[in-house]
Amino acid sequence: MKTKFKSILRSVCHSFIGLVCAGAIILIASSAQAQNLFVSDYGGYIYEFTPGGVRSTFASGLNVPDGLAFNSAGDLFEADAGSGNIYEFTPNGVRSTFASGLSGPYGLAFNSAGDLFDADSHSGNIYEFTPGGVRSTFASGLPGVQTLAFNSAGDLFVTYNGSIIEITPGGVQSIFFDNDNYRDIEELAFNSTGDLFASDWLNYGLYEITPGGVESTFVSTDPIMPECLAFNSAGDLLMTCGDIFEITPDGVRSTFASGSALNAMAFEPVPEPSALGLLAVGTTALLVRCRRKLIT
Repeated sequence: MKTKFKSILRSVCHSFIGLVCAGAIILIASSAQAQNLFVSDYGGYIYEFTPGGVRSTFASGLNVPDGLAFNSAGDLFEADAGSGNIYEFTPNGVRSTFASGLSGPYGLAFNSAGDLFDADSHSGNIYEFTPGGVRSTFASGLPGVQTLAFNSAGDLFVTYNGSIIEITPGGVQSIFFDNDNYRDIEELAFNSTGDLFASDWLNYGLYEITPGGVESTFVSTDPIMPECLAFNSAGDLLMTCGDIFEITPDGVRSTFASGSALNAMAFEPVPEPSALGLLAVGTTALLVRCRRKLIT
């Protein structure tokens, strides 16, 4: 009787584990939506590209749109250099004005606390905005500043006069990458391991720089002048220069999509696994342990 009971219980356990595993897979897969690419175009548009390179218009009627950045909620922020505004777009494309009265807003980036940083090129200031839109001056004395990127430690890296400046959370500035050999550093992007990638528009180069400042040439883009950079969740580097090119971690380049006056890029954030999905995974692990005990 005891053996028969264990056999029935084992069968039920097997079936339940299978159902929970299937549920976990479905829940996690459904939460991992495709990571689309958003690109600003000087013609007044923001385009949205699927992972397969299919383009659609996300927003129009803008005035020299430049920097793009997503907050953790999935809202897109756009630096409208021509109007001096920063616009906020919901995932459905509804636009509102987040900040106004700026002097050439270009690069945008969020820090880990959710504050938005703006490279105000004409004033030479970097402004910090709280999620509620309260503005303060984070750094100054950087006329022509355009591109911003944060590392995992919270230091801000900016392009300035062909060089790369590193600014601590406390506002202390230092030169991270000097403008030697007549370089013209345009854009910045960090990969998942913390290396900084920089595009050299003048010398057709993409540089990879370790956290310690050791530089190497990632790829030569000749005859393409590299501009904007962004990494997708798979670790591939996307680069604009009229067209959009995709470069694997091994340096193999392919054309992702054709374009025109494409400028800044940003990938929508990858959503976290749902709570139900994580619960299902944990339940599965627990049931597997129960099954092992039944077998023994």
